[in-house]
Amino acid sequence: MKRAAWCLTALFLVLSLAPVSVRAEDKPFIFGLLLVGPYNDKGYSQAQYEGGKYVEEKLPGADMIYLDKVNPADRPGVTIPQLVDDLAAKGARLIIAGSDDMKDGIREAAAAHPELMFVHASGDDVLTGKAPKNLGNVFGRMEYGKMMAGFAAAMTTKTGKIAYLGPLINDETRRLAASVYLGARYAWEKVLGRPAKDLSFKVSWIGFWFNIPGVTSDPNQVAGAFFDGGYDVVVSGIDTPEALIVAKQKRGAGADAYAVSYDYRLACQGYDDVCLGVPYFNWGPTFLKLVGQAKNGTYTPVFEWLSPDFADINNPDTSIVGYAEGPALSGKARAELGKFVADLGSGKVNLFTGPLNYQDGSVFLTDGEKATDKQIWYLGRLLEGMDGQSVAK
Repeated sequence: MKRAAWCLTALFLVLSLAPVSVRAEDKPFIFGLLLVGPYNDKGYSQAQYEGGKYVEEKLPGADMIYLDKVNPADRPGVTIPQLVDDLAAKGARLIIAGSDDMKDGIREAAAAHPELMFVHASGDDVLTGKAPKNLGNVFGRMEYGKMMAGFAAAMTTKTGKIAYLGPLINDETRRLAASVYLGARYAWEKVLGRPAKDLSFKVSWIGFWFNIPGVTSDPNQVAGAFFDGGYDVVVSGIDTPEALIVAKQKRGAGADAYAVSYDYRLACQGYDDVCLGVPYFNWGPTFLKLVGQAKNGTYTPVFEWLSPDFADINNPDTSIVGYAEGPALSGKARAELGKFVADLGSGKVNLFTGPLNYQDGSVFLTDGEKATDKQIWYLGRLLEGMDGQSVAK
């Protein structure tokens, strides 16, 4: 009996000291995320950061590492390829670059790291043929969310003067500003029955996605000038909530001021008396799909421009773009907005349908002509009826 007990003990020791085979699917899968602003900016970067946390929650073994404030002001002299080298050294196998202005850098990094997989959450390198074989593009059709923002603004304004607080000027920002205008014009004409000539829509650009003191125009001052000039609704196109902050200040001083924020679904918190809502990105489901594909070896770089889930645009598990209605939005406006969203989803309403002219009066779309995705994506000028710069000086 003693000998049998000794043999069992020896066998246990041998087994306990033997190397354990770990299946590939059980190893942590590290993915890296590059954020243009602070991870807690209550805007675009925080929406992406929370998208990454969603992946960690939903996908066993997924582990996110991130670098925020990836912009020339916060990291002067630091390049995207250098940051990718750092993420790669820490074990990242998929890297997601979050901002349009990272286009050149992430393309260079992807070419330098053919062993890794890359996603640019913006951009068009796959469309133009410039993308290395390991780099894909993905973005949400925020045009719909911006149309909803413009609709809510037009249903609320008492002066007929709506302003758009824009970031830098490029194809993306022009088409989003135009989408706000088209949504506002639709509500103004089709729902409220007012002539287009009585709607004023002004665009001012600050020069980047958020305020950089000494580099950009101060969004607080720009928003303040809008309200002081009689614009009673400011729709934000920048990554951070200055439009709401200034609207609340002006309302506290007795002005009739409202704002629509951007990017982050909880942006209205603390601004109940002025917030008409927020078109926002919900990156979780899309990031989950991409990281899952990369983890199981099925990721294929493509260009994706994803629509909201119109069955439930605020479904956190299905819709890349949503619209969170703000507490300051009236009951009538909410009801009409619901109808508008349904009509967008069914295709009954297509606002990128002619006749539409560019700002200089030249034809964009003839009567009844529907814009192609390419025409919308590469919108080169603002539209007739919009006051503001179409190109950077």
